[in-house]
Amino acid sequence: MTIVTQPCTPFDDQKPGTSGLRKKTRVFMQPGYVECFVQSIFNAIGGAEGKTFVIGGDGRFFNTDAIQTLLRMAAANGAARAIVGQDGLLSTPAASNLIRKRGADGGIILSASHNPGGIDADFGMKFNTPNGGPALETVTDAIYAETQRIREYKTLRAENIELSAKGETRLGDMTVEIVDPVADYAALMEGIFDFDAIARLLESDFTMRFDAMHAVTGPYAKAILQDRLGAPDGTVLNGTPSPDFGNGHPDPNPIWAKSLVDLMMQADAPDFAAASDGDGDRNMILGRRVYVTPSDSLAVLAASAHLAPGYAQGIAGIARSMPTSAAADRVAEALGVECFETPTGWKFFGNLLDAGRVTLCGEESAGTGSDHVREKDGLWAVLLWLNILAVRGLSVREIMEDHWTTYGRNYYSRHDYEGLDAAAANDLLSDLTLELDNLAGRSFAGETVTKADRFSYHDPVDGSMSHNQGVRIHFDGGGRAVLRLSGTGTDGATLRIYLERYEPPAGDLNTDPQAALKGIAQAVAEISELAERTGRSAPDVTT
Repeated sequence: MTIVTQPCTPFDDQKPGTSGLRKKTRVFMQPGYVECFVQSIFNAIGGAEGKTFVIGGDGRFFNTDAIQTLLRMAAANGAARAIVGQDGLLSTPAASNLIRKRGADGGIILSASHNPGGIDADFGMKFNTPNGGPALETVTDAIYAETQRIREYKTLRAENIELSAKGETRLGDMTVEIVDPVADYAALMEGIFDFDAIARLLESDFTMRFDAMHAVTGPYAKAILQDRLGAPDGTVLNGTPSPDFGNGHPDPNPIWAKSLVDLMMQADAPDFAAASDGDGDRNMILGRRVYVTPSDSLAVLAASAHLAPGYAQGIAGIARSMPTSAAADRVAEALGVECFETPTGWKFFGNLLDAGRVTLCGEESAGTGSDHVREKDGLWAVLLWLNILAVRGLSVREIMEDHWTTYGRNYYSRHDYEGLDAAAANDLLSDLTLELDNLAGRSFAGETVTKADRFSYHDPVDGSMSHNQGVRIHFDGGGRAVLRLSGTGTDGATLRIYLERYEPPAGDLNTDPQAALKGIAQAVAEISELAERTGRSAPDVTT
């Protein structure tokens, strides 16, 4: 085996976003592309010499090829150990757990999350720091700077490592350890939740389905739900990971998991259903004829977390991303704990979790998690829901109705306008920003604006500032709209518009959400000149 140095061409514009670097798979497949980005990571963190890295991905197309490249480069750069999920598989929360449990110096996760997979679809890579969480902006900025000046990379001239067999082998002077991707994560879950209570629930006439969407959580869900907790065979749907996710879109929402939603809207539907995404960090929760919004799910989990052994002493606080509804704020107020509003991106929760300021975190884009890892965790959310259902003995609908009559209801929806011309989308937000100071006191479509601003975040732990994180428009009566561009797609621009209206406990708690939000939606369209600027009369995706 020989260490070789190969030339690199600096990248044009490859700045990692909040979820790492995402591009089309064919971009990553270009000769030297993965190598130059990985070398940029190693350079940015002070080198790989003597370090231990966790490596794995969601099984999408090009996953194992990229891992082989990573291993050769880690060995050539002097890494001491690489811990790799068997067959190259590791869910994002499982990778976070392994980094923390093994005291690794970081991890490289290969995934484009909920984006489609395949040679003509999407691929991604991101670096997680020793706390198990996504790299903060100081690190991603350093990685970006390296991509702009990199001139060479180191690799090892060696054969591929066998990824299918557990155990240790050597690659140059580096130890490669292939581990069961599920075992450590399953043990972590068993230490948090009352598995005996959940097992009794599943042994009763309670029925459930879990749609793994042909993605990485299939093996985890089968091992935990069916093998350990006793759910019947067939409970886990689409449980075998596929390089193209069964030619589907592994995003757990009512659009891409429509078959599961259709099943749950029937009168004889199972009692409970859930889905997770490509890399296992998102979730969707459903009861019989009821869809639980991610914002409501965070609030319900926070209110009842103490029913699980891992949170029996209560929670320290709650954090939510700015676009997420204020439902969790009302729970925090009732519990007498802090509630933080952060920018979108799980890395912003990391400081709060490490400082012990919060226990539960959530994003409106179907991500919820806690201080057990430093990533959002889809299967964890499902298990906490099952623990709550087992202890309370209520249906999902009854739990939601009880929550609303206690705290009030935050009617909420997200409207996505996908594949927009990037320049037009940016101009819309730029021009809207210039008008924000002139909106207060004016009425649009019968809704009166009380204030409008661009959200900035002051981190209470490290004092850092993050500016321009989205436009907020507040309306009389507790309504709110948020507009921001998404950084998770690879085609054009996606404009996300988040709509919210609060109804107090004594109000109408059973209106159709889109009907409840119609006035605010019309006001936002008028304020932003949405149809004129985008050419769209309706969103592509409504959740």
